Amino acid sequence: MFEIKLHQVGKRFNRDWIFRNWDAQLSSTSAYVILGGNGSGKSTALRTLLGYAPVTQGAITYHLDGKEIARTDIYRYFSFCSPYLELYEELTLTEMARFHFSLKPAFAEMTLDTFPARIQLEKSADKQVKYFSSGMKQRLRLGLALFSNTRGVFLDEPISNLDRAGIEWYQSTVAEVRKDRLIIVASNNQGEEYQFCDQKIHIEEFKPL
Repeated sequence: MFEIKLHQVGKRFNRDWIFRNWDAQLSSTSAYVILGGNGSGKSTALRTLLGYAPVTQGAITYHLDGKEIARTDIYRYFSFCSPYLELYEELTLTEMARFHFSLKPAFAEMTLDTFPARIQLEKSADKQVKYFSSGMKQRLRLGLALFSNTRGVFLDEPISNLDRAGIEWYQSTVAEVRKDRLIIVASNNQGEEYQFCDQKIHIEEFKPL
């Protein structure tokens, strides 16, 4: 089992607390959604859990089967998707996948040959990413995160720029790959992004009065 434990965690920018006194134990037995309005700190909370943004107070630890993971190694256990995540646009889809999966191995049953079809972009396998629509780029980001063989998957507003077919693909793909993984979604959507989540975290509850 993969777990993230938070003890009195807080994050502050200048004098403003984004959240504070956040205690939680997040495990791969559940899927979580971080909810809040625009500007409430959802993305910051996600980046803090990933270790991308250092905490201002408290501590976050990471555990696999009861053993704490060294902070220098936690990046190996995570994959991340966000609509603001940069892609190497001069590469083709296949080249981008080859580069990504050289750093974070893919699931054994997924190959570079099958990846374009798995994200329903097989006709664009040899097209440079700079010629993709915003929805195609988001499918690529999601595919790289979801098909990486990681124990934790962090998704920031994952259906941004997706059409109806893309949303249905996202939902079915998450259902396929979520077993034994910790999935955390940051969302202000009305449910389509996180209908599979069984735990809700309202980040505004951790704002100081």
